[in-house]
Amino acid sequence: MTQDYSINMLKSGLKVIIFNQPCIIQNSKFVKPGKGQAFARVKFKSILSGKIVETTFKSTDRLKKANVHDIKSIYLYNDHKLWYFINSITFEEISISKKILNSKRFFLTPQSKCLLTIWKNNTIAIVLENFVSLIVVKTTPALQKKSLNSSGIKLATLSTGISIKVPEFIKVNDLIKIDTRTCSYISRL
Repeated sequence: MTQDYSINMLKSGLKVIIFNQPCIIQNSKFVKPGKGQAFARVKFKSILSGKIVETTFKSTDRLKKANVHDIKSIYLYNDHKLWYFINSITFEEISISKKILNSKRFFLTPQSKCLLTIWKNNTIAIVLENFVSLIVVKTTPALQKKSLNSSGIKLATLSTGISIKVPEFIKVNDLIKIDTRTCSYISRL
């Protein structure tokens, strides 16, 4: 049995099907004008593409509940085609393609905890821990010279293959903390 939501029931965080895709409602404003039919302005994010869209619905419209669920999992290994995870509750192995992971694959280390979003028995998104610690394997000379207000910046290649900007004092074999949401350096550990 599918559940439908009337437009005045929409609230932030609700997962619904819009344009045949699972979406998360970011905000919804129900408007009752003095004349004419009531409507709602809805801002939502597509789980598949990550695009944020704003649209208007009539008060008589209904949206279907997205049969989307999240699974707590742990990253195991990869064979450069598929990345393998284990469901923390059922211990079922789940494989995910490079296309779904995109650049998030550079923040996965064995035993990393993450949240997999499943829709129609397929993994459609992954949420990583906000911070990860990685080892610097290579650095370049400073890109930006020191000034009175800031230190120099250079590129560092990390153990997973990604390159990020780091302060000039970072050396090879340093363990650094990275924000996975912004792909930015936080601190040296």
